[in-house]
Amino acid sequence: MATSKPGVRPVIPHFSSGPCAKRPGWNLQNLTDAVLGRSHRSKVGKAKLKRAIDLTREVLEVPVGYLIGIVPASDTGAVEIALWSLLGARPVTMLAWESFGEGWVTDVEKQLRLKELTVTRAAYGELPDLGKIDFANDVVFTWNGTTSGVRIPNGDWISAKRQGLTICDATSAAFAQRLDWPKLDVVTFSWQKVLGGEGAHGMLVLSPRAVERLETYKPAWPLPKIFRLTKGGKLNEGIFAGETINTPSMLCVEDYLDALQWAKSAGGLTGTVARSDANAKSLSDWVASTAWVDHLAKNANERSNTSVCLKVVDPAITRLSVDDQAAFAKTLAGLLEKEGVAYDIAFYRDAPPGLRIWCGATVERHDIEKLTPWLDWAFAEAKATLPKAA
Repeated sequence: MATSKPGVRPVIPHFSSGPCAKRPGWNLQNLTDAVLGRSHRSKVGKAKLKRAIDLTREVLEVPVGYLIGIVPASDTGAVEIALWSLLGARPVTMLAWESFGEGWVTDVEKQLRLKELTVTRAAYGELPDLGKIDFANDVVFTWNGTTSGVRIPNGDWISAKRQGLTICDATSAAFAQRLDWPKLDVVTFSWQKVLGGEGAHGMLVLSPRAVERLETYKPAWPLPKIFRLTKGGKLNEGIFAGETINTPSMLCVEDYLDALQWAKSAGGLTGTVARSDANAKSLSDWVASTAWVDHLAKNANERSNTSVCLKVVDPAITRLSVDDQAAFAKTLAGLLEKEGVAYDIAFYRDAPPGLRIWCGATVERHDIEKLTPWLDWAFAEAKATLPKAA
């Protein structure tokens, strides 16, 4: 039976998992102080970049002694720099339970061709057995599975006495989930996720242990210029003081500074985590009371509060082929986009069919609350188009 079209739309229909919604109240006029037409190596340019690093430390509560650098090519670039610069000194364990973790496995296995490699996988919606990880190895993992909606709940599983390094892709977790810094040696993220900044720039955070590795180990393979963090066997400290490897967009830098200032005004890390938690709870409360949908993540304490991945569990849909289920999910998402209600919420291309709704800190809870009746409407509309035999 058809469901009536809701009368109220979300004010901001941007629920994409990257690039994500701009911060509340964002306006292009907020960026008029951007250093444009000037060198990023000028005194004012370097000051802006250093300010971005310092505010990142303040808002994310990064410990003293950890270095923060701005690097090219978004989170992907930051992860690749870490993998190519640090791996090979010890055996490596890769954890993969969704698309991006699997991508890092491919790079280490096929590009770096490491021989002493252990890959520990889990299906979409689950985590690997974290209690069986050998921390004599370097360990590479994502904190939050952007394409599966599964996150690690904490860092308790990581050994404080580890011999290897921990390399963590935290791009959809940073600013929305508390990272256990003493357990992490490398952390990467990008501006366009939880704070809704612009794309193309990555962040690389290094512990003292990671710096020691950089200065005592030389990889067996050549490193492209944009991957090089050392000069003459010593850390290039300028990278971590605003002297970027390549030319950054100072307009994007200004936008990131604006987002960081907003995060401070929202209560800092405590505030941005709370906003994400509230958004995810609002969506989860609707899921709990709705028969046709469920979380892809099986365990409640492992469910993401940012990239919330949902699956359609209505029998009329689950008995379809996977391709037809995928087509149904895209139809559902397309109806919402056509109505200007929700943009870019279909599942990631490699993930199981369903929906992926961003609940990060820049999303307003009232928009999540206004979205859920539209999800019911779109489901009913899309189901009504199925052949009667289905």
